[in-house]
Amino acid sequence: MLNIIKDKAVVGTDDWTLLRLNQDGVEGETPAAIAVPAGKVIVPLAVWQAQHATLQTRKDVGVWLASDERPEALKDDAANLPLIAIDFPKFGDGRGYSIAYNLRMRYDYTGELRAIGDVLRDQLFYMQRVGFNSFAVRADRDVNDALKGLSDFSESYQQSWDKKTPLFRRVDRQAVAPK
Repeated sequence: MLNIIKDKAVVGTDDWTLLRLNQDGVEGETPAAIAVPAGKVIVPLAVWQAQHATLQTRKDVGVWLASDERPEALKDDAANLPLIAIDFPKFGDGRGYSIAYNLRMRYDYTGELRAIGDVLRDQLFYMQRVGFNSFAVRADRDVNDALKGLSDFSESYQQSWDKKTPLFRRVDRQAVAPK
């Protein structure tokens, strides 16, 4: 069972299955040949591209991007995808933040944007700022503790996906006359 946070709440059960190539030691799996199961499934970008004609007709297929893949690959399909996931292979790999921000800001993606992989509490506040609204927290972490990470800070200075105006423009400051 995955530890899923979606829209600032812990989800009891996740009905999406994450498909990874070459799992369980199976050699020779190719994106074009792998069988995509029925039901809600998140496929790698390579599978989506190789089986695009078939998969685009399904409403229960999401796509996940590795941190070294570009969001432009989904620009024509993003509006029709119910879920896009971005993989964080390790805690220190920040490329997923840029991918998420670009999906939201450049390609107007409005569906579920999920962080998967090495996702920890310390990242959640910042991930939500760039557009993530769903998080698959690492299995060895407490999902309820991670949920608190979304509210670690009461205010942010910079503009981003969640706040379009920087703090200095949101606060009305009155000039004080010198004495």
